[in-house]
Amino acid sequence: MTISLSAVIITYNEERNIERCLASLHGIADEILVVDSFSSDKTEEICQQHKVKFIQNKFEGHIQQKNFAISCASNNWILSLDADEALSEELRTSLINIKSRKDFNGYSMNRLTNYCGKWVKHCGWYPDTKIRLVHRDYAKWSGVNPHDKLEMNNGESTGFLIGDILHYSYYTQQDHLNQIEYFGGIASKELFEKGAKSSWFKIIYKVIAQFFKSYFLKLGFLDGKTGITISRLSAYATYVKYHKLLRLKK
Repeated sequence: MTISLSAVIITYNEERNIERCLASLHGIADEILVVDSFSSDKTEEICQQHKVKFIQNKFEGHIQQKNFAISCASNNWILSLDADEALSEELRTSLINIKSRKDFNGYSMNRLTNYCGKWVKHCGWYPDTKIRLVHRDYAKWSGVNPHDKLEMNNGESTGFLIGDILHYSYYTQQDHLNQIEYFGGIASKELFEKGAKSSWFKIIYKVIAQFFKSYFLKLGFLDGKTGITISRLSAYATYVKYHKLLRLKK
C-alpha cells in the first residue's frame, strides 16, 4: 500500500531559501505544510505560489515549533526539512520507492552542506546522518535548542535512504557569524536552565578541543581553506556558547 506523505517545514524570513526547498518536494510529498513564525519578508508569498498549507504560529523554540508542525500535518508519515535544505535527485528517487514499500517506522539519510559555495565533505559535517522520515506515532523532536533532532521513541530501529539532503547553510562567513551569535545565545540559556557550569579553564579547553577535533580528527584540512575556516569558526562558536553561559552564571 502506498503511503501518503506530509513534508513539514518551519520558517522565519526564508525568502532566500524556501523556493528551492519547496521545488524539490514536488512529486514527492502529498502535502507540504509550512509553519511560519510571522515572517516579514516574501516567505508567505512564495509559499502561496507553491500552493502549500501555510500556518503561522508563535515561535517558542526549534523543538517546540517542529513538534507543533508535525501535529498539524494531515498524514501520519512525515518528512521534515529545514527551509535551507532540499532533496537531491537520488534522495527523491529513494523516497518515491519507499512510499510503496516501508520496512521501518523511521528512516535516516545523509546531509551534505554547502558552505559559501563549497560542498563540505569533512570537518565532521558529512555524512551528518539525520532521521527525517518518520511515522509520527513513533517519533518526536527532542535535543537541546537550537540543536534539535528527530528521535524514534524507545530507541526503535530505523532504515536508511540513499541520497543526500542538500543543506545550503551559509552564503557568506558573516552569515555563519550571525548564526553563531544567535545559536550561542539559545544554547547558553538552555545549558543555564539545566544547571550547567562554565569557567575560563573550561572555555579554553573546549575551544582548543573543538578546533583539534574539526581540523585534525575530522580531517577538515582536506577541505582546504574552507576546512580551516569552518574549524576556526566552530571553535569560536564553542567560545561564544560557554562565554555567554559564564556571563549568565555571574
